[in-house]
Amino acid sequence: MVKIVLIILGVVVILAALSITIGNITFNREVKNEVEELFKKSKKIEESGETGAAPEVITEADIGGLPEPVQRYLKYTQIIGKEKIKTVRLKQGGYFRMKEDQKWMLIEAEQYFNVDSAEFIWAAKVKFAPFLSIYAKDEFIDGKGSLVVKLLGFIKVVDAKGYEVDHGEIMRFLAECIWFPSAFLNDYIKWEAIDDESAKATISYQGVSASATFHFNEKGEVMSITAKRYREVDGEFILEDWEGQILEYKMFNGVIVPSKVNIIWKLDTGDFCYDKIEVVDIEYNNPSAY
Repeated sequence: MVKIVLIILGVVVILAALSITIGNITFNREVKNEVEELFKKSKKIEESGETGAAPEVITEADIGGLPEPVQRYLKYTQIIGKEKIKTVRLKQGGYFRMKEDQKWMLIEAEQYFNVDSAEFIWAAKVKFAPFLSIYAKDEFIDGKGSLVVKLLGFIKVVDAKGYEVDHGEIMRFLAECIWFPSAFLNDYIKWEAIDDESAKATISYQGVSASATFHFNEKGEVMSITAKRYREVDGEFILEDWEGQILEYKMFNGVIVPSKVNIIWKLDTGDFCYDKIEVVDIEYNNPSAY
């Protein structure tokens, strides 16, 4: 009898391990296929040689009409004289939680941007228990936002779409341009001067629009980004104050960008930090999946 129980337990463990492995492979394959689709246009242009002999380079003249703190910031990033960023791939580590009283969970993520079309795919693995993970995919494609969460990589538990998600995802793209600053020069972003230490940016693309205020120091660094963003509470979306708080900068590929950022809901009950991001790798104009 004991032997039978042990055999059953062994089979259960093997099936569980197999499910985890299959879920991981399935999720990663889906993401890779979507990334290839995201970069298809860039790849075709590169392979056909239609880009011309020389890449487009950012000049002082390109930033001339922007508010003074934004000019100061772009000079600080050292993007002047560099090639305009068309595609981005990056890796993140850090910690995440969904509720204020929840323990922090380890998170690993990859993110891909097609800058010209204001699109991105963010794919993450969140470890919430030993050997158990949640897989999440956040994206803004063809003017539509989407958030999908899968338990073990194949059991769908969240599939969010709609106006509030569209708004949140394009706002996320706007805020995350800090990782590829030449994007702030695209026509789909309009700047409005506020004062010597802040400026408002509004992004509009395919009928979706969102705004955020960028706060700068004298050095030229963006210290924080504030905005109104939809937060889901008990199945309903509520417009809340949101902040990206930048803690540290680092140089990647000759460009100075934030490497550590805390993401915070500014609630009536106090600040709720739900995401601690650390960027560990960035590559520009390499339109391929990791």
